Amino acid sequence: MGSKHNSNLSILLRLSTFVSPYKWRVTAALIALVTTASLTLSIGYGVRILIDQGFAQQSLPQLTSAIQFIVALTLCIAVGTFFRFYLVSSVGERVSADIRLAVFNHVISLHPSYFETHSSGDIMSRLTTDTTLLQSIIGSSFSMAMRSALMCVGAIIMLFATNFKLTLIVLASVPFVLVPILVYGRRVRALSRQSQDSMADVGSYAGEAIEHIKTVQSFGSQQYEKAAFAVEVEKAFEVGRQRVQQRAILISGVIVIVFSAIAGMLWVGGSDVIHGQMSAGDLGAFVFYAIMVASSMATISEVLGELQRAAAATERLIEILQVKSEISAPDDLVPIHPTMPAEIVFDSVNFSYPSRPGQHAIKQLNLTAEQGKVLALVGPSGAGKTTLFELLQRFYDPQQGQIRFGGVDIRQLDPNDLRRQMALVPQQPALFSQDVLHNIRYGTPEASDEQVIAAAKKAHAHEFIETLPQGYHSFLGERGVRLSGGQKQRIAIARAILKDPKILLLDEATSALDSESEHHVQQALEALMKGRTTLIIAHRLSTIQHADKIAVLDGGTLVDIGDHQSLMQSCELYQRLVALQFKHLT
Repeated sequence: MGSKHNSNLSILLRLSTFVSPYKWRVTAALIALVTTASLTLSIGYGVRILIDQGFAQQSLPQLTSAIQFIVALTLCIAVGTFFRFYLVSSVGERVSADIRLAVFNHVISLHPSYFETHSSGDIMSRLTTDTTLLQSIIGSSFSMAMRSALMCVGAIIMLFATNFKLTLIVLASVPFVLVPILVYGRRVRALSRQSQDSMADVGSYAGEAIEHIKTVQSFGSQQYEKAAFAVEVEKAFEVGRQRVQQRAILISGVIVIVFSAIAGMLWVGGSDVIHGQMSAGDLGAFVFYAIMVASSMATISEVLGELQRAAAATERLIEILQVKSEISAPDDLVPIHPTMPAEIVFDSVNFSYPSRPGQHAIKQLNLTAEQGKVLALVGPSGAGKTTLFELLQRFYDPQQGQIRFGGVDIRQLDPNDLRRQMALVPQQPALFSQDVLHNIRYGTPEASDEQVIAAAKKAHAHEFIETLPQGYHSFLGERGVRLSGGQKQRIAIARAILKDPKILLLDEATSALDSESEHHVQQALEALMKGRTTLIIAHRLSTIQHADKIAVLDGGTLVDIGDHQSLMQSCELYQRLVALQFKHLT
């Protein structure tokens, strides 16, 4: 994902796909825009009448009618501006919401290895900060830029119609205005991109410290974190300061050039009026149009800075939307039939994680989990046990070999259908900050409250849920902080029971629990495993002794397979693991 910095604003055209569904609103806004611009330009005509017929001829009726004309125009402009502003701003809000949704929907469908190399803070910043920036810019800055551009062109046409010679003086200054806009605009764009990236780093750093707040406090690292965060904030401030400085130079430079040109034009025009070569009304109208050109130019130079920021934000959002998920359903999809046997076969599988391509996580693995049987996976840390679970759920694809479910290569199945056949109960269950009902029902949203409660009873969770302040409607706090380890585990088991999967993946749930919790969890797991194909990452001998087969893994390869008795005879590594890892329960 290269971040090529286009130095122009063409990337904003990429937003057109999000704007096109609202083309009628945009068209109505454009009509309002053209109308208000035309009416504003007509005020110059009113100024001319006011001076030439009202002041010069000392005529009160002429003065009154000129003022009435200007007031009527102003009211029409006000109404037109209301519609223009309302329509454009509402489209800005809508488009921003659509982009936010599109980015989120895309991000949660991406392959997990994407998140190994991209921090969640950066992705969050793109979802929130960048889309909010677009919202204000599409909603107001873009509308101001269009209005100013239209006014500028219209006012220049009116200048030519009023006095050709003076117009040439005004136009001679235009290159002096455009050059700094283009030069500084490019710098502002690059700094805007940096500014947004550094804000993402700030969010990322803060999010991580808050997520691990207990670790931070338990190691007394608050001072260190404060100092480190201050460095991140300072970096973001410095980039922001440079961006603001460039914009300030740009705006003040444009003001000096524009008003110098107006002063020169007034001197020449004033001389012409004194020598009787043009009327005072013409000069008044001319000054009015020249000021419109000047203010439009100033607005455009200011808004260009905003649009540069929008371009940087758009670039960051489009970058995410262009990432293709490496895990997707194939075109020649094989549907999962209810009669397919729940058998898993690893056939000559080789796999390395994308972030560590030179290091094999799984090497030439051949392994079968038979239907309705329990296969335990044992081995030292880093043996590849968790990796097998990740490959089985197709979070990654192996570089060589294939994994078959019911005789079909899992790459031929829809990943979502495949994952529906499985339920994972991890060592650290993932709980959401919603209530208990939502957490158990996660993955089976159509389940009724009665089914949820039945699953909780089977998981030995019903009793403790009833004692929570609002029972099943109790909120669990972020990542379930309000529950103990054993309680979280039983909620995760209830979730798996409710899903009613064909294949059960247990990253042994009881290894970190006290004996009472373990007793409950063990009973819940036994109920859950009945009649299902189960793969267990085993940490305890009690689990292994129940297994039909035990696969001993080391360094991603299968060392041996058999039951407890045969492995105790034949496998040295297994004997060593039993002696070390499982001795307290032998």
